[in-house]
Amino acid sequence: MRILHLANHARDVGNGIVNVMVDLAVAQAQAGHEVTLATETCGFAPLLQAHGVRHMVLPQRRALALPAGVRGLRRVVDAVAPQIVHAHMVSGALVAWSARCLGARGYGLVTTVHNEFQRSSNLMRLGDRVVAVSGAVGARMAERGIPAARIRVVRNATIGAARLLRQAESPLRLDGPAIVTVSGLYARKGVLDLIEAFAMVHARYPAARLYLVGDGPDRGACERLARERGVAEAVRLVGFVSDPRPWMRAADVFVLASHSESFPLVMAEAREVGCAIVATSVGGVPEALEYGAAGMLVPARRPALLAEALGTLLRDPVTLAVWRTRARAGTEWLRVERMQRDYDAVYDEVLAGLGAMDAEGEASAAGEVGTDKGLVRHG
Repeated sequence: MRILHLANHARDVGNGIVNVMVDLAVAQAQAGHEVTLATETCGFAPLLQAHGVRHMVLPQRRALALPAGVRGLRRVVDAVAPQIVHAHMVSGALVAWSARCLGARGYGLVTTVHNEFQRSSNLMRLGDRVVAVSGAVGARMAERGIPAARIRVVRNATIGAARLLRQAESPLRLDGPAIVTVSGLYARKGVLDLIEAFAMVHARYPAARLYLVGDGPDRGACERLARERGVAEAVRLVGFVSDPRPWMRAADVFVLASHSESFPLVMAEAREVGCAIVATSVGGVPEALEYGAAGMLVPARRPALLAEALGTLLRDPVTLAVWRTRARAGTEWLRVERMQRDYDAVYDEVLAGLGAMDAEGEASAAGEVGTDKGLVRHG
């Protein structure tokens, strides 16, 4: 199958959408498909090249860029003749849909809703199939008017991804007990709630340390809150790292305090390394943690309850060990090969639908020709 993936960029900056796309593209190439990525920039060129994935430059997100994007996509389509165009961001969906309406070579269009909380994600309805990365996201998109018959759920997966296997892990030793989160520093990611909760934990466990692995616009707010709560020396702002698994392996507890999540890759990564996990029960997080079987779930925006769960793990080594074991159990479905097979099934369904439409069109045309001949004979 010839597959073309579209996104605004493919920078190696920890963007979950990009990471899913790259992991999927490489897995598809390994499975024997012809795969191309079309983005404006790319930080994964050596990885893609090593696995036979082609990259082409296609600007998609600039002011008044839709006409230029359509022209650019038509050139890409002429070069690679994709059977499936898979858009991971709204701009790509608009460009691919518009190009097809304007006569670009026929292809099936698949869109994936990675960030359901963005209102612009409604435009992903342009796909022949709209893929939700969790059941929770699928339900929300149905509520927003996308026909359920066109929605498919393919949960994210990253275990075994070549993107991570390319990186040699360096063992870390953290001060602690060590509580680690891997998250962009955005208020919606619950990082301020986590600092509030950690201040309560630190009052009981003064040796505890909180490691914030990631960066973002609310870094300053995190630093200020840590100072105000008197835990600045115990809160370590690590910044962005391309492979967070060494931090997870060194953690006593991994925590994700988000206010909203579609299906965070970091949950699969934390489970793979066997972290004891505490996370907020939002979006696709319960699905990633098998509804509490693989990690402790707490309500979002409730720092006191988050602190209570963290304290439960820190005070009892036996309980901590139990949750480590639970996290590691039954993770085969979080392997990237499963995600690749699920997307293949969606693609096959789209192509079958296009084939049926072509057959119907040919039959209709044949009927019209037969009718014309019949009229001539009887005339």
